[in-house]
Amino acid sequence: MTAQKGRWLQVPAIDGSGSFRAYLATPASGKGPGIVLAQEIFGVNATMRQVADYYAEEGYVVLAPDLFWRQQPEVELGYAPDDWQKAFALYKGFDEDKGTEDVAASLALLRSLPEQQGKAGVLGFCMGGKLAYLAACRTDADVCVGYYGVGIEQRLEEAERIQGRLVLHIPELDGFCPPEARSRIVETLGARPGCELYVYPGVDHAFARLGGDHYHKPSALMAHERSVAAFRREMGPHYDFSALWDKHCEYEFGTRNVADTMATMVAEPYVNHIPTMTGGVGHAMLSRFYQHHFVNSNPPDTRLVPISRTVGATQIVDEMLFCFTHTCEIDWLLPGVAPTGRPVEIPLVAIVKFRGDKLYHEHIYWDQASVLVQVGLLDPKGLPVAGVETARKLLDETQPSNTLMAAWSRSG
Repeated sequence: MTAQKGRWLQVPAIDGSGSFRAYLATPASGKGPGIVLAQEIFGVNATMRQVADYYAEEGYVVLAPDLFWRQQPEVELGYAPDDWQKAFALYKGFDEDKGTEDVAASLALLRSLPEQQGKAGVLGFCMGGKLAYLAACRTDADVCVGYYGVGIEQRLEEAERIQGRLVLHIPELDGFCPPEARSRIVETLGARPGCELYVYPGVDHAFARLGGDHYHKPSALMAHERSVAAFRREMGPHYDFSALWDKHCEYEFGTRNVADTMATMVAEPYVNHIPTMTGGVGHAMLSRFYQHHFVNSNPPDTRLVPISRTVGATQIVDEMLFCFTHTCEIDWLLPGVAPTGRPVEIPLVAIVKFRGDKLYHEHIYWDQASVLVQVGLLDPKGLPVAGVETARKLLDETQPSNTLMAAWSRSG
């Protein structure tokens, strides 16, 4: 999450009863499709503003309205016991029909802003998750995404009015949405065109709130990927991830320029080479890693041989051969190992996540046992590992299979 970088503005109510404030976050480009962010029961607090900033980094103009303004303007609660009591009291007195009307008013204002270009949708959490569902039923939002909405099962009769795409993230263990309620939601909405319902096993309400008691990072990551995919599909913006990744690799392995490499990434990126746990988290640490242990530490004959590339809504999965001669110490791949002069070819997979048009993180995988075999540090005899054969079989599927399985000769 980034520090707050947006500003506040006023939204006129549709019923003429006044106006309410809303937090506006804009992408680095200054323009993009729009998202109205419907709050949790704690108001447009620091957490909600961070979510708005987060989606702004993804390329959206995000407006987070103060939906408790009719009861108490400018509510910003934390998560201490007293704050929970205040939040539930406000939620108990909340008029969700007026709240949905205020979401519609926010959507109208958002579309009038010069920063907002193209389509607009709604994203909501908790109380806001239900409002996102109601917005799908009652407004012309192009896409609505709701996280752990409370009470959606009470308004399923409105589902026939859904016009745009609807995505709902439902925790399996959500005490505010018991199994019978979840079943009704899934049965009613699951088969509708344009509706995507995801149930997250073993997680509770607010699983996506960073730092919360029920935060579950794997589920939060999956839900965010699905949310952005829905927004991208219906509204854009669309980025050329292949070109961005190719340029990043050019700076890493071609020109070997650390400053240019870092310029392709978000302000605080990270890289994790899974087998050796090398890389860096944050700009300072990753810059140090690139400068002293990666960009200038690869052998001169290093080659990347592309095999396949899968481009998704927020990330790339790249399959390649990584080839080199071990003529220098390679800190990130073979830390502490003196050059052996041996050639190495390994299959390598990179999962590259983007935030907007910048790289956010890289997860890099390869078979370290194969590397060790090829440089002579591991004797493969009697072990279920292979050397350069893994690379050769990737290029030629007719190479022998099952050579490490003694039982293979007896199963025919």
